[in-house]
Amino acid sequence: MSVEITAPKGTILVVDDNPTNIQVLFDVLSEIGYRVAIAKSGEAALQRVQSYHPDIILLDVMMPGIDGFETCQRLKADCATCDIPVIFMTALSDTVDKVKGLSLGAVDYITKPIQHEEALARIRVHLQLRESQKSSQQKTTELSQALDILKQAQVHLVQSEKMSSLGQMMAGVAHEINNPMTFIHANLAPAKEHIQDLLNFIELYRQCHPQPHPKIQDWMDEVDIDYLEADLPKLMNSLKLGSDRIRQIVLSLRNFSRLDESGTQTVDLHENIESTLLLLQHRLKARPEHPGIQVVRDYGHLPHVECYPSQLNQVFMNIFGNAIDALEQRDQQRSSDEIRANPSNIAIRTEHLANESIAICIADNGCGVKENVCSQMFEPFFTTKPINKGTGLGLSISYQIVTQKHGGKIYCQSTLGKGTEFTIEIPVRQAGFVKLTQMATSKPVRFS
Repeated sequence: MSVEITAPKGTILVVDDNPTNIQVLFDVLSEIGYRVAIAKSGEAALQRVQSYHPDIILLDVMMPGIDGFETCQRLKADCATCDIPVIFMTALSDTVDKVKGLSLGAVDYITKPIQHEEALARIRVHLQLRESQKSSQQKTTELSQALDILKQAQVHLVQSEKMSSLGQMMAGVAHEINNPMTFIHANLAPAKEHIQDLLNFIELYRQCHPQPHPKIQDWMDEVDIDYLEADLPKLMNSLKLGSDRIRQIVLSLRNFSRLDESGTQTVDLHENIESTLLLLQHRLKARPEHPGIQVVRDYGHLPHVECYPSQLNQVFMNIFGNAIDALEQRDQQRSSDEIRANPSNIAIRTEHLANESIAICIADNGCGVKENVCSQMFEPFFTTKPINKGTGLGLSISYQIVTQKHGGKIYCQSTLGKGTEFTIEIPVRQAGFVKLTQMATSKPVRFS
């Protein structure tokens, strides 16, 4: 003969100092199928609730020691028990006492002597409400997680498209400039030699014919042959310097995009930093409307690092760009004397860490940001810039590149009125790195 056992419908903690009340409630609730825990005082209830994790608490008001009101207050003050519904059991009918209990967080009252049917009905209602609340919270959590996944997917799509377009454009520009620039650079040396030969010929002519024909003398006076002889070598040197600079820019464009490289590469990150700074030189140097930004380098001895160079270049570009924006905005509000007394600068420090990682610190001496702003910097689509001035994706993309792609860390440390510093830490080798996608949900931020 098989006996059907009714599954428990929930756990109820009964708190009462009266043994008769406890026994009656225990029998009634157990018969229905509830799991029942007993506590004979407020102190015992606070201990039992940690072990049994009840779904609802029936709490007597008048008890020795701490009464029901204080017990309820302590339960609601604890984040682990504050969500458990509390129903007071009392013989008090004073409205003031009921209002006090409800204001402390209780959800209902059961008046003594207890009517079983009424008590069971109230318990069922509040258990159903609690289940509905749990279900709503779970759905809210699921929706929040789905939204986070959607945001991450959007960021990845934007990142992929942005890097692809940017890399293709830079590679195309570098290729188109490189061909004619190579031709010019290659011909500068023989051109300089030919010009020097002509200058030597003029000097030899002067020695052999100190009194040239009047027409030749007039021509020499008209073109100022002495100035021509002095200026031509300087002109050739300027052309050489200009061509060298263009070649450096082309090389920086190629290093920045690195479209011809797949997977990780072992690179000197100092070169990557310098390539990025060269591309931003037009924003760093002084202009009529901008006093310029100094770059202070404190490079340590770094080993070559295995990484995704073009993606780290994007991180450097984002951080440098934000620093320049902050400094330009600050300088617009300062006088010339203030700027001369405290010029804008970006400090770069690199270090080889003991755990076979490297650290790159990029700091500006701008206005800094508040703590609540700094804590949101790596959130997708968060930006402090005016409309149409920023997408809010730069630092979020940088965070993903550093943490998910390289297994590293990126920190923001800011002091209001003194500046902001970003620290990037990545391992020297990527071979043993296992991508941890959950790292994207934990954003470490340090404040000074």
